[in-house]
Amino acid sequence: METNAENIIAMQNETEDTVDSRKESVVNIDFKMVAFSLAGKDYAIDILKVKEIAKAGRFTYVPNTSPFVLGVYNLRGDIIPIIDLRLFFNIPVPERTGNEIENMIIVTVEDQVFGVVVDAIDKVVGIQKSTIQPPHPLFGDISIKYIAGVVESNNHLYILLDIDRIFSSKATKSEKREIGDENSVSQYNDVNRHVAKRPQQVIQPVKQVVEEPKTVDFSFIKEGLQNFRRFTVSEINMDWIRERYSEWEKERKDNLQLTSDTDADAFLKSFYSKHSGAFWSEQYANEVFECLPQNEARQIVVWNPGCGKGFETFSLACVLKKRYPDARIKIYAHEVDLLSISNAPLLTLPPEVAETWYKPFVSKTVTGEYTFIQNIKDMILFEYHDCMHTNAMPAVDVIFARDILSFMNEQAQKDLLTEFGEKVKGNGCLFLGDNEQVPVGNTSWSAKSANHISMYLKH
Repeated sequence: METNAENIIAMQNETEDTVDSRKESVVNIDFKMVAFSLAGKDYAIDILKVKEIAKAGRFTYVPNTSPFVLGVYNLRGDIIPIIDLRLFFNIPVPERTGNEIENMIIVTVEDQVFGVVVDAIDKVVGIQKSTIQPPHPLFGDISIKYIAGVVESNNHLYILLDIDRIFSSKATKSEKREIGDENSVSQYNDVNRHVAKRPQQVIQPVKQVVEEPKTVDFSFIKEGLQNFRRFTVSEINMDWIRERYSEWEKERKDNLQLTSDTDADAFLKSFYSKHSGAFWSEQYANEVFECLPQNEARQIVVWNPGCGKGFETFSLACVLKKRYPDARIKIYAHEVDLLSISNAPLLTLPPEVAETWYKPFVSKTVTGEYTFIQNIKDMILFEYHDCMHTNAMPAVDVIFARDILSFMNEQAQKDLLTEFGEKVKGNGCLFLGDNEQVPVGNTSWSAKSANHISMYLKH
């Protein structure tokens, strides 16, 4: 049974809240939150993020998803992911014996609907927004970054969760590498529907730049990009920064400072790799195909950190299947954006995309949607994971890590490049963003280039 969150909880608690309501009538209530419990502690979510509450079970299992994704649920015709908030926060969960009825809060984040499973749903609590205190690590069993604040009401101390940060990390488009989504349909129109003839040789050694560009003070650009978009200017992207600054001077003339998010986005608009956050064109897919080295191994292991919503991962899976048709391919796709990684296994294709080079790898469902065939889905393991944290992945043949290094600090860049070198097999390869490069002093990699692609072979 499902109904409006505020109405049903209000009815359930009408008697116990009679006294409290009298108090509230005297005080200006300008913030309401849905209260619930996890492992005996009181939590809350801004009611504006709550679509409704529900009790449901029999979730449809989705393979190759993180443990906290219980599956999907048909909410009056809409298929929504179900997240167990207890598992996400590593809170003990009673052992499940079957399809028990779960308490769910249906939330809306960035126009996406999720079902969030909790222990119990309490009531709607009205407070003054000014009474919300800053978070403190002692107030919960969860990371402080997911806490919007703490508030005391009616002898209860509520931990107010930042639901936006939990599901999207409040990341910008630049941080998520998903610039281009809005133009993705137009990109499909130019796709050649016939298999392109392979060029004889597309991989050429990167030419050494002999002439040094003029000395330019990038300090204010570096500071602005770091403050507004956490973009780190370093050897990883310095060549692009120099070229972009020259363009910036012509575009902005005397107004060169980065004073807002808008300025930073305008500066970074040409940084992102081709088809970032979108399905690939046939031309780009063929370029990646040609860059992949010969490999006769029976099993090919791939690491795709920063996989976003899955566009890149599924496209890469199709190319890998073409390149290594006889191999067993396993792709570890990692992402720190919970909203993206939870929806990635459910990715569908518009008809105009499904009829392009993707056609051998997709099928049409009974509902008329196009989705990737099971053989492709089985290749991918989507996981909620920060690539800077220790993981137990095996040695890999291919790392596909476009545009993620530039949004780390310099030490993290060095550490991750070191990890890449340790993870990749002797004949493996590394793909960076179109405008990223391994620093000159790093001798672990041999640089190769192919049109839009920045690729490196392990020494």
